[in-house]
Amino acid sequence: MTHPAFSAEPYLFGYRKFWAQRFGVAPELPMSKQEMDALGWDSCDIILVTGDAYVDHPSFGMALIGRVLEAQGFRVGILSQPDWTSVEDFRKLGRPNLFFGVTGGNMDSMVNRYTSDKKIRSNDAYTAAGEAGKRPDRAVNVYSHRCREAFKDVPVIIGGIEASLRRIAHYDYWSDTVKKSVLLDSKADLLVYGNGERQIVEIAHRLAQGEAISDLTGIRGTAHFVKEIPAGYAVKDSTDVDKPGTLMPPQNPYQEQPACETKAPEAAPGENVVKFDKTLLRNQRANTVIRLPAYEAVKDDPILYAHASRVMHGETNPGNARPLIQQHGPRQVWINPPPIPLTTKEMDGVFDLPYSRLPHKTYGKANIPAFEMIQHSVNIMRGCFGGCTFCSITEHEGRIIQSRSEDSIIREIEAIRDTSPAFTGHISDLGGPTANMYRLACKDPEIEVACRKPSCVFPGICPNLNTDHTPLIKLYRRARALPGIKKIFIASGLRYDLAVTSPEYVKELVTHHVGGYLKIAPEHTEQGPLSKMMKPGIGTYDRFKQMFDKYSKEAGKEQYLIPYFIAAHPGTTDADMLNLALWLKRNGFRADQVQAFLPSPMAIASAMYHSGKDTLHKVSRSVDDIYIPKSVKQRRLHKAFLRYHDANNWPLLREALKEMGRSDLIGNGKHHLIPTFQPKGTGGVAAEKLQHFRTKHTGQEAGLVGKKRARTGVNPRAAKRSK
Repeated sequence: MTHPAFSAEPYLFGYRKFWAQRFGVAPELPMSKQEMDALGWDSCDIILVTGDAYVDHPSFGMALIGRVLEAQGFRVGILSQPDWTSVEDFRKLGRPNLFFGVTGGNMDSMVNRYTSDKKIRSNDAYTAAGEAGKRPDRAVNVYSHRCREAFKDVPVIIGGIEASLRRIAHYDYWSDTVKKSVLLDSKADLLVYGNGERQIVEIAHRLAQGEAISDLTGIRGTAHFVKEIPAGYAVKDSTDVDKPGTLMPPQNPYQEQPACETKAPEAAPGENVVKFDKTLLRNQRANTVIRLPAYEAVKDDPILYAHASRVMHGETNPGNARPLIQQHGPRQVWINPPPIPLTTKEMDGVFDLPYSRLPHKTYGKANIPAFEMIQHSVNIMRGCFGGCTFCSITEHEGRIIQSRSEDSIIREIEAIRDTSPAFTGHISDLGGPTANMYRLACKDPEIEVACRKPSCVFPGICPNLNTDHTPLIKLYRRARALPGIKKIFIASGLRYDLAVTSPEYVKELVTHHVGGYLKIAPEHTEQGPLSKMMKPGIGTYDRFKQMFDKYSKEAGKEQYLIPYFIAAHPGTTDADMLNLALWLKRNGFRADQVQAFLPSPMAIASAMYHSGKDTLHKVSRSVDDIYIPKSVKQRRLHKAFLRYHDANNWPLLREALKEMGRSDLIGNGKHHLIPTFQPKGTGGVAAEKLQHFRTKHTGQEAGLVGKKRARTGVNPRAAKRSK
């Protein structure tokens, strides 16, 4: 089924297969010369380098891309977690005939290694035995340099989440600076962003046909260098798209022309800079490139950085996005529009490939935590139109929902049942970035193509959005009716604002697919931070909870919601966190895991964090700043409010409550937030270190449980949040 809102691209599996298809399908992609010899290969056509352990499962990006390329007839080798301190590991599979494909792994290497407090984690879920230190910081850069050192003439193509979120000049939380596009720092030839199947297949076939890597310049979902603007393109200044107001003199963001003048800028040599009226813009959009402020400008001016972020996020709809260009010193980075979403038939083809669904045999019986979590889960869709400002899904996967067919999903469940040695009858998840956006889309294809809204569900659900959960209900019923399937859990993050539009779906979910606890993400209770997150008000959570409790009772089950909340998000004041803590206490919740907001590269909330402005609206120096809790003490305090019940936090909370004029909340009654006494052995340096040890490996949000858990101490099975 072709997505109705977008022009058809070449069918993903419609290319003529490369001659090496004669070698057949590998049981698992080789990681050594010995495995290549066993397959009869004298060389690899493509070598994929990844920071993760190699698990031949579609939830692991390099396995998926490797199998997609194998299905095109190419011989694909894997360099998993190579030793980056020398070049030797990068030569062990020999010289690839076409290119190196480099990724940091399923997670950004910096997020993988550091907590939101910039502490080094002591484990890595994507490594055998959870061992830490198996990948370098900024792995894409390091791996790319080693590939270039190993074979200077072989093209290097970077991709995955780490490259995707760094495709333009971006704020880097760990260094507190704005860094260049990763294309420059990695010295790669080409960058693939977003879900990469379309791009990487076209790249492989064109290189195999003898084209030079420098000729691959018009592929959607890629970024590359250009020396000059291609013929036929008009250049539109980004300040014509979004006027940022008075900027810092004497910045020169475009190098060829003045920054943000009220008069029209003069055209640089070879550039046709024009101002468009609406009719002209509509007619010439496809041949217009937007020039973002240069790296040299945005790195020193947070307001100009926020402006560039706003413009970039306005060009993310594949139906109407224009190319972007950004100067980096003497070089220019050209970012093509996002890739066209895969059709249902193409999605089925990707997930129906012959994955072994197991870790590579070289790991033996070593446990790979991420694999243990997802080995019996099934990805049913991609993308998210929620637009949460702190989330990277939109920047990577896009807002268009790409769904598999029901038959394809059922085939995967049956394959798990019939082939997994560890399967006990329980499917751990049917989901994806969210639990309940399967087959949801805009009602009108023309509106979908033209829409530039950052979210389909904020500030309310768009009237043009189809919220019918019937296909998902049908899938649930068919899946759980399969012989040998005892229980199917839903572990992906639930969009409860969508769920409440379908009481039948909530009943189905609560009656059959909750294992005692269901995670849900209000993120906050106060309108100030919620408006900066683009999340619904807490009243929507209350409506969902009423439905959840009602249907749990009707099913005769005692079940609980586990809400997640973010500490120290941009726009969150101390008073907001206090009100959240009071809400938690009133409702009998106690935080199980707490960590503060982590500004990921290119996210909208990261632009807020860096600029101090609400980038959901036009920014300028004359607009009031929003509150940004940046200091270590402030972030500790906001986390402490979420764990108000922890005696180790009481000294900090007492001090804060007194400064806020809320000493009335300190006391030993039920209506007080914290007591006056301090238990022996708590609240000191040793206790603080113990608390850090217990929480340093947690995720980005706070997981909460109800009164029953607080009394019994029963822990539900931890599950990775997708949303």
